[in-house]
Amino acid sequence: MEFRAADIAAAVGGTLSGPDVIVDGANFDSRLIRPRQLFIPVRGERDGHDFIDAARQAGATATFSSRGTVDGLTTIEVADVEAAFGAMGAAARNRLPDRVAGITGSVGKTSTKDLAAAILARRYVTTANEKSFNNELGVPLTLVNASPDTEVTIVEMGARGDGHIADLCAIAQPTVAIVTSIELAHSEFMGGLDDIARAKGELVEALPTHGVALLNADNERVAAMAQRTAARTVTFGLSGGDVHATNIVVEDDLRVRFELHSEWGTASIRLGVRGVHHVGNALAAAALALLWDVPMDDVVDGLEQAALSPWRMELHVSRAGVRVLNDAYNAGPASMEAALRAVAQLPTAHHHAVLGPMAELGDQSAAAHAHVAAVASELGVRLIAFGTDGYGSSAAQTVTTIDDALAALGDLGAQDSVLVKGSRIAGLERLAAALLTD
Repeated sequence: MEFRAADIAAAVGGTLSGPDVIVDGANFDSRLIRPRQLFIPVRGERDGHDFIDAARQAGATATFSSRGTVDGLTTIEVADVEAAFGAMGAAARNRLPDRVAGITGSVGKTSTKDLAAAILARRYVTTANEKSFNNELGVPLTLVNASPDTEVTIVEMGARGDGHIADLCAIAQPTVAIVTSIELAHSEFMGGLDDIARAKGELVEALPTHGVALLNADNERVAAMAQRTAARTVTFGLSGGDVHATNIVVEDDLRVRFELHSEWGTASIRLGVRGVHHVGNALAAAALALLWDVPMDDVVDGLEQAALSPWRMELHVSRAGVRVLNDAYNAGPASMEAALRAVAQLPTAHHHAVLGPMAELGDQSAAAHAHVAAVASELGVRLIAFGTDGYGSSAAQTVTTIDDALAALGDLGAQDSVLVKGSRIAGLERLAAALLTD
């Protein structure tokens, strides 16, 4: 989306120094800057202001700055770069059509976003977050970089406490809210399930009266959010709901077939993504698309051809015939159990799981890890703990390096399947790559 530098300065309350250039989108990573973009020098482990020159060399035509003007580069001086970028995101949102969906939940929000985008793109020019860029930087980034001919926008929203979702809603102004689930995740920061529900429900509360809340009927805390809005409510779920599934069948490659039922009609669905736990996400995505007048045939085709963001239920077969289920992007108790149940369904004689820690669970951590270990034991999945002793004696071995994990797995062949999963800190996608390289 194109902006004049003077218009950006006015929208964010900044001061323009230098030529009133036209910028086309923005980025806060100097390594990813494209020509004509605005550079956003955020302060993280390193101060982005130290990379303004690198951004200029990569083609940036302007920059925000809270450290004064930059010689030779159009500068928009602001007191707070992150706040200014949020205000720019809100200005971008005001230029988009009102078909804007916000998606949140403890698990499934990125996958639901990916599935919804795959369907909607068959009929509309669609903008959606890249990967899991769903925070106070990712949401404005999505809006500012939207195509100028965008017709529908999907905005995934993450939270680490009260008020976070409300702040993102003030930027994105969603007219549809999707809440996928309330489970233990980031509870070290967000508290228990009721606390998480309160924070995630800010999305539903932000809806205008003419909006629509799409709520998971299978999750009682999500379903209860209908009481927090005057907007219309549409439910989805496996056990029931306005959009629901019957005749669910899991195939040998973990792809799922089911019948979708809704007020817009019924259809036979075969998901392009793997795992029965994605049926609920698919129902949410389908409900959004049907609400926005996408024909059922496009819903069917979109769900069959959809692909997820990296390291989510990727199933590959090594040269030795080993099935490797790479779900390494992140982990919480609910997604860990779902992945274990998925790997146990693969048609091999032996099932293994290399599981990293589930981070940020606070005082729920010990019980959550014990539960996951019990699920692995119940399913007959051989558990190898990576970088944590939280799984206790249920783990066949505990390792701390990729080489040690490979050694613990031993010689594998066509009768073996391996799940690789853990929180981001574990970086277990490296193990999945190693298993497929050998």
